[in-house]
Amino acid sequence: MSKTIYILNGPNLNLLGQRQPELYGHDTLQDVERTCTAVAAEFGCEIVQRQSNHEGQLVDWIHEARQNAAGIVLNAAAYTHTSIAILDALNTYDGLVIEVHVSQIHKRESFRHTSYVGLRADAVLMGFGVNGYALATRHVCEMLTAKG
Repeated sequence: MSKTIYILNGPNLNLLGQRQPELYGHDTLQDVERTCTAVAAEFGCEIVQRQSNHEGQLVDWIHEARQNAAGIVLNAAAYTHTSIAILDALNTYDGLVIEVHVSQIHKRESFRHTSYVGLRADAVLMGFGVNGYALATRHVCEMLTAKG
């Protein structure tokens, strides 16, 4: 069984650490990747981390994960609240899906309270800052290890 985990990030997350640090903190996406890679290595898992500002690219990577990954950690960012296309792609995927948000979206604008990703996600982590990625990665690795 594959022990690869895709960590997929949506729009504007390439600016993590620069954009609204009072809300999202100072860690960058590269910091997230280093942390998740270290967590995954503890379990013999591998990380593929990608970011795109384009909805269709995220859909393509979810399709790719169907063949290559045992789990997806997804921060779809604004597409969380708008993208039926991403939900449809996730519904074709049989592995674990963990939804991650750096901020606590339920304490933000009301339009952010709806999550299409959450309709498919096996778990949701929000409000943990970038540590949510590490927690999600650890959870996927533990589930994969338990399946043996």
